[in-house]
Amino acid sequence: MRHDDEILQRMMANNRAWKASVDRDDPGFFERMAHHHAPSVLWIGCSDSRVPGNESIGIMPGEIFYHRSVANQLQMVDFNGLSALQYAVDWLRVRHIVVCGHYGCGGVKTALKQNELGLLNNWLYGVAELSRKHKAKLDALSDRQHRIDALCELNVLEQVRNVCRSPIVLQAWRRGQEVSVHAWIYDIGSGLLHDLKATVDGDRYAESTIDAAIAGPRLFSTGS
Repeated sequence: MRHDDEILQRMMANNRAWKASVDRDDPGFFERMAHHHAPSVLWIGCSDSRVPGNESIGIMPGEIFYHRSVANQLQMVDFNGLSALQYAVDWLRVRHIVVCGHYGCGGVKTALKQNELGLLNNWLYGVAELSRKHKAKLDALSDRQHRIDALCELNVLEQVRNVCRSPIVLQAWRRGQEVSVHAWIYDIGSGLLHDLKATVDGDRYAESTIDAAIAGPRLFSTGS
């Protein structure tokens, strides 16, 4: 049996073991989940397989509504992402939106190289534009890894800006709905999350909050 076939069997076996463990520790959990969907957080993250979901934050199913894409993008032309955002804000009434990127992101590396990769170049166009906009500061960093990490953080902050600019979130704020947008980043090497200190809970200070995070001492320091 090939390894890539064996992993499918292992996934099914692990699922059975996990289900038995949950049934033992919390009887009735799955029955409750089947009739109740009220997460308080929308998580906009990267598709990278090295970035775990519930495991890294110790959260059981039902508490986080996930949307993932290459390089954790939220674009105004992405109907899938916007549909997830609208469902989370308008129907689920989430209280928090977390945009979470990660260091060493393959999509960010691809955009930084500016190689010709077909459709992927279209998807990562905004990240490439960020690298051009901040080229002088990125080039001043000590090595390529620091430049990649800084661009990963810039990308998270820019996607927070996109979320805050979306008509979905703007309308929610204007009708008095309480929803906050947060910028986080995950370190694959350590397993730790980091807060980029750009939480926005209304349109009045959204731009200034994000700009302050970009201009702050962390982003273009010699290390992350």
